[in-house]
Amino acid sequence: MDDARHGTTLDLELRWFFQTLESRLSLHFGQDTKSRRPAAPPPPDLSKEEGPYADLVKAQAFGRRERLVLALALAPHVRPALLDPLFTRNTTYDRSFSEFGGLTSPTGGFLPSLETALFLLAGDSMTERLAANRLFAPEHAFLRQNLLDLGPPDPSLTPGQRPLRPSPALLHQLLTGEAWRPRFGMHFPARRLETSMEWQDLVLNHDTRRQLGEIIAWLEHGRVVMEDWGLRRKLRPGYRAVFIGPPGTGKTLSATLLGKVTRRDVYRVDLAMVVSKFIGETEKNLESIFTQAEDRDWLLFFDEADALFGKRTGVSDAQDRFANQEVSYLLQRVEEFAGVVILATNLRDNIDDAFLRRFETVVQFALPGPEELHTLWTQGLDRCPLDRDVDLRQLSRRHRLSGGAVINVVRYCALCAVQREQPVIQLRDLEDGIRRELAKEGRTL
Repeated sequence: MDDARHGTTLDLELRWFFQTLESRLSLHFGQDTKSRRPAAPPPPDLSKEEGPYADLVKAQAFGRRERLVLALALAPHVRPALLDPLFTRNTTYDRSFSEFGGLTSPTGGFLPSLETALFLLAGDSMTERLAANRLFAPEHAFLRQNLLDLGPPDPSLTPGQRPLRPSPALLHQLLTGEAWRPRFGMHFPARRLETSMEWQDLVLNHDTRRQLGEIIAWLEHGRVVMEDWGLRRKLRPGYRAVFIGPPGTGKTLSATLLGKVTRRDVYRVDLAMVVSKFIGETEKNLESIFTQAEDRDWLLFFDEADALFGKRTGVSDAQDRFANQEVSYLLQRVEEFAGVVILATNLRDNIDDAFLRRFETVVQFALPGPEELHTLWTQGLDRCPLDRDVDLRQLSRRHRLSGGAVINVVRYCALCAVQREQPVIQLRDLEDGIRRELAKEGRTL
């Protein structure tokens, strides 16, 4: 981000905002009786400006009203003194003007509310006020794309008393020029997946790679298919895939690399934090994730997804009925999600058939064969000193392991070798490591 150009853009916008605010106050107090509209200049031309704010305005084609609301929400965070005129007191009643709305921050600054925005846009015109209210409807970009944060609904407040704030994501982007990444916690129970590996490091059979290629094609060309080719009326939004295979066969790594090669963030949903013993809380926790992922091109990855997306139970009590309602909710929400959702499970039979029928791709991850195992051993030990009697090809034919198990053996062998006077990986190290991995699965060498 060019801080100088972005700063200039914000200066232009906020100067225009303040002129509009002054004109509205002048009109409100009867100092301008010729017109019912503020005599403010038109918004500055940002068509040739660069930076996060100018890019947002141009991408959303925001007009005068939207830009005033954005500037109002942003002002307390970048130029709080601009809102000080709204502290003017009504001397008749010795109190603030209720039509100005707003709250006082702990540091004494003015924090705008929805009422403040309506006053700025409409003054005392009921017609313009009703029109301005549409900016805060769920279908408008302000809320649909999580640009503004009006706080949770509160029955003790009138709609106009709800605070008007930029969302954490928007504020972070406008102040730093970087995409906002939420922190893992109770309100966002998902972690961002990262890897230092590259797509060519992924060792899979041909059919699995081909199916992953279909997902990449959607991520890179889905908009062309939906918009340019006119298939939006016929196809559901988004893309849904199920990864099925034993542990250690590359399901999580594949999801992470799908994001890496297409330059998208991948978030793994923490099912332990999502699933709640309290009825209705599971849907609330998941809705928070889906809402924040919408319109950001994130990939959502549900590992061990049968915990949430498993077979529906027979209804024998109220708990069963609510559990089945959760499954139905999840099915509906996954279908409506405009991004990419990936579910992973160890066994196909663990996933409800109603889910599988609605997924575009079911990708099978099998244990690697001898040739794939040889590649895995070679990649894992390519910089490690090996004893002369180590034959990786023979090792690949003798022992059927997952890719994850191979990496565990490599780690074990490397630690054994570095402790010796001559740090060389020996065949017995490899056999001991393989024996340890097989024991985890109840198998023997």
